[in-house]
Amino acid sequence: MNIIAIDIGNTNIDIGLFLDGQEQFIKAVPGRATAKLAQCLKSAWEEIPVLETSKDKKRDGVIVLSSVKPAWTKLVREIAKNDLGEKPYIIGKDIPLPMTLRVDKPEKVGTDRVVSAAAAYAVVEDAVVVADFGTAVTIDLVDEKGVFRGGVIFPAFEISAKALKNNTAQLPKVKVTRPKAPYGKDTAEAINCGLYYSAVGTLQEVTRRYAEKIGKWPQTVLTGSAAKVIRDDCNFIDSYVPNLVIKGIVLAYKKYIEEKIG
Repeated sequence: MNIIAIDIGNTNIDIGLFLDGQEQFIKAVPGRATAKLAQCLKSAWEEIPVLETSKDKKRDGVIVLSSVKPAWTKLVREIAKNDLGEKPYIIGKDIPLPMTLRVDKPEKVGTDRVVSAAAAYAVVEDAVVVADFGTAVTIDLVDEKGVFRGGVIFPAFEISAKALKNNTAQLPKVKVTRPKAPYGKDTAEAINCGLYYSAVGTLQEVTRRYAEKIGKWPQTVLTGSAAKVIRDDCNFIDSYVPNLVIKGIVLAYKKYIEEKIG
């Protein structure tokens, strides 16, 4: 099974190439870098072998995407159509969500949250919390039966830092890093500590409350581009898995094919 899995986020577009089910690469491209995006997709598509029975040299692969940004979904579809002659499958539209959602409006939940939750549950096979640190932070709960129960969403580092800069008279904008001490000796360090420990503390508190709700401490998985900043101070985290959404997209497509054949 040859798949190009695409995770369209709010800042970047991640592209993963899988040949015979094996990961070849995962690359992050800024969503606004149209030429670079097109080149990356073209290069990945050319790695997929041509069907031996195809007179039109059709390649033996598919493009599957999850998106939280409609404008970039349209862009990727246009590139796929014009440059590759392909129509991508979209999670939640062409491909069903890979797990049951017990929420008020399932159609409003970001498909990135669902596929990453499904990927984590497929490994853990028990209650699991998935914390994704990207442009926003999502902390979602899957129960022991594999049902997506919902989660929390709050601003990640870049948004929070920008909000402090834009809504105060003298506070600088900072790039959040792991603090050298639990308190800052100047304004920038103080902001860094505040944003950093707020994220760590929120993750721990939310996980604790989830555990109280379901009656046991769940496995906890950390992912997302900003997750590596805090992972060393999260000793309650069971695993750090980069690009979990990409892995979830592949899982969702495989499940769709298996159920279609079965």
